[in-house]
Amino acid sequence: MHKYIDQLNEAQREPVLQKEGPMIIIAGAGSGKTRVLTIRIAYLMHQGVDAFSILSLTFTNKAAREMKKRISDIVGVGEAKNLWMGTFHSVFARILRSEAEHLGYPSNFTIYDSQDSLRAISGIIKEMQLDRDVYKPKQVLSRISNFKNSLITVKAYFNDPDLQEADAMSKKPRMGEIYQNYVDRCFKSGAMDFDDLLLKTNELLTRFPEVLAKYQNRFRYILVDEYQDTNHSQYLIVRALSDKFQNICVVGDDAQSIYAFRGANINNILNFQKDYEGVKTYRLEQNYRSTKNIVEAANTIIDKNKVKLDKVVWTANDFGAKIKVHRSLTDNEEGRFVASTIWEQKMQNQLHNGAFAILYRTNAQSRAMEDALRKRDIPYRIYGGLSFYQRKEVKDVLCYLRLVINPKDEEALMRVINYPARGIGNTTIEKLTIAANHYKRSMFEVMQNIERIDLKLNSGTKQKLLDFVTMIQSFQAINENQDAFYLADHVAKKTGLVQELKKDATPEGMAKIQNIEELLNGIKDFTEGQIEVDGARGALSEFMEDVALATDLDKDTSDEDRVALMTIHLAKGLEFPHVFVVGMEEDLFPSAMSMSTRSELEEERRLFYVALTRAEHQAYLTYAQSRYRWGKLTDSEPSRFIEEIDSQYLEYITPPENNYRYKPMIDSDIFGDVDKSKLRLAKPIGGTPPSPSANAGGTQSSVSVRKLKPVSTNAVSGNANLFDNSLTAGNIVMHERFGKGHVINLEGIGADKKAEIKFEVGGIKKLLLRFAKLDIIG
Repeated sequence: MHKYIDQLNEAQREPVLQKEGPMIIIAGAGSGKTRVLTIRIAYLMHQGVDAFSILSLTFTNKAAREMKKRISDIVGVGEAKNLWMGTFHSVFARILRSEAEHLGYPSNFTIYDSQDSLRAISGIIKEMQLDRDVYKPKQVLSRISNFKNSLITVKAYFNDPDLQEADAMSKKPRMGEIYQNYVDRCFKSGAMDFDDLLLKTNELLTRFPEVLAKYQNRFRYILVDEYQDTNHSQYLIVRALSDKFQNICVVGDDAQSIYAFRGANINNILNFQKDYEGVKTYRLEQNYRSTKNIVEAANTIIDKNKVKLDKVVWTANDFGAKIKVHRSLTDNEEGRFVASTIWEQKMQNQLHNGAFAILYRTNAQSRAMEDALRKRDIPYRIYGGLSFYQRKEVKDVLCYLRLVINPKDEEALMRVINYPARGIGNTTIEKLTIAANHYKRSMFEVMQNIERIDLKLNSGTKQKLLDFVTMIQSFQAINENQDAFYLADHVAKKTGLVQELKKDATPEGMAKIQNIEELLNGIKDFTEGQIEVDGARGALSEFMEDVALATDLDKDTSDEDRVALMTIHLAKGLEFPHVFVVGMEEDLFPSAMSMSTRSELEEERRLFYVALTRAEHQAYLTYAQSRYRWGKLTDSEPSRFIEEIDSQYLEYITPPENNYRYKPMIDSDIFGDVDKSKLRLAKPIGGTPPSPSANAGGTQSSVSVRKLKPVSTNAVSGNANLFDNSLTAGNIVMHERFGKGHVINLEGIGADKKAEIKFEVGGIKKLLLRFAKLDIIG
């Protein structure tokens, strides 16, 4: 143990050795906080604290896994297994499964993801015959999510006239009814959504003091990572659990509090000292990640914020390169600059693709970056796009598996009851829904008793419903003594899902089958990995729990060498040797929607601080002078955040705009010179002009006419050779938008001349040569 403690610096060692009492570790970016947390947990165990008594809460499953592995290396795998370590949602889901009966839920309750919740809300709005243009499902779901995270239950909503008046003012007077119906539907389906995992834990600990006492006594030492990102609901749970023994250690950085839009409350960390008596405060201020130039530039940024905790981040690393600032004319040109810079850096310094990250404020900005990277054949991965588990074919398999565990799950049932098609139409489903609501039973229970209920269905339809019930029950029987992989493989084949997808022989259809194969591979990998977990057998319920709580960043991509593309929010906690922060423009970053108050602007500044401190060796800030937004080309100006960095830390790759000078595309010699001496000889206007023949037969005018030069062959970049015969079928050309292509055919003459070109990305296109910007490269 001592060898690990000796590896820490003095500032890191102090909080590790502090065993008892409340403490806060204010950890600057790249200061080794994960290492401190890990060694502190190992040290507590070394001091005789039972692993079962330690609760460690993180914000990603990936962080929890990494910490557990490090602890295993120190104290051994056997002991590390006994730690309660994971995300807020995964730990509280585990508690809720144990205590579900207190709340009237089954222990095998389903966890709805956002897609399931949205389908449920959409169904309720339709049943209530409300206008979807007013009651937009996504907005309604977001409002309900905010209610839950603020501990506003249905009962609390109807007891609060201000909330009801606010909804009435926004023309949504029936919001409360939708909320009530949604809660009832989830309860009847034996389902909780993500927000319920926090809300129901609060309910459990508040309504049942004996349950609270049980977990207070169990978790005598509590550690919370990224405390600045906790919302009100999470804060209350941590307060309740830690209240008895007060051995709570929170770690965070107010400068990296960037989730206010998701309900995170920066006051949780700012006011920690007021919440507990005798709080010990430790500061980790040495940055091990970034160069001195990046660290000091980031300090100049965050110093502009008024609301912050005192700390001065510093580093002993080399000064390193200055932050490079690049201006482009358009967002497409910005993408080409980023892609070409990555290409050059890879070639010059033998770097992997994984050494680069492109960070942006909004997901929409990825398009120009993707286009440019594809044309350079640079592999990339987008984080935070459509999750693997949200793809239709994958979700279909998962919904069958959800029904095996919880046949009351109506969202899953309605998704797969007639897919693949088995003759159960919408009319039948509507009759089942009405009967389920009438009897206050699940649709599956109605189907089980279909012979005893008069739904005016013909015998053929009844038999199809009973066949479906029998199929699900057969899966349940298999699930009792087989692992998740065996069952999932059987379900994919027996339901006809794979056969259905095989009918589609297109590349898209084949990709869907490969996705199901990848899902099965993932389940196999999971079941084999569960061998290492104490008390686990690789059962379906264990896998479904893992999937329900998975996030896009939890996927292990260590074997993939790809450039990372993601929003800055997703990048928190990650680091890369080279980072491009793109779209550094006013109204984009800082966002136009986040500048109405000082607190919003300060959050945007913290977001930029996070972006900059992801870089280890080199940071690039890029912006465009014009950008397409909502289909319109709009002019942009550089972000105020660039100006807020002390200029000594910046290097402008393109000169600032005030040095800008247009480079003519035409040779100035064609215009000749103006003979200003003649202007002085000019006569005043008036009198009689000379007759045309006045100079006839006499000497020619002394004003010499210079011979005009022809237009330079380089007058229009890339186009000069296209009207002559130098472009022929078979040529390889480069287009600034479509990339590399092969000329198949030419037609027309002069200004109407066209080329038919097969591009590597985008297929065959016909281009009018007088407009096309092509370069012949082969």
